[in-house]
Amino acid sequence: MTARHECQLRRIDPARNMARFYLVSVGRSLFGDFSVMREWGRIGTIGRMRIDLFEDEHAARGAVEAIGGGKRKRGYQDV
Repeated sequence: MTARHECQLRRIDPARNMARFYLVSVGRSLFGDFSVMREWGRIGTIGRMRIDLFEDEHAARGAVEAIGGGKRKRGYQDV
């Protein structure tokens, strides 16, 4: 993998008392496959994390784009 691929999003809606972040990035796992790491939660907190594994970089990058696109449809904006 030559470059780091990531998507940083946030959603702030004062009327609903909502301030959330969502970070998706591609990296290498200990065993050589590619991982998509997702972190999300309220801004100012540690949040939660999930890691999904993929056999190749192309599939991992596709997952990042799909996840980011879904979040943008729900009102998240790029940082």
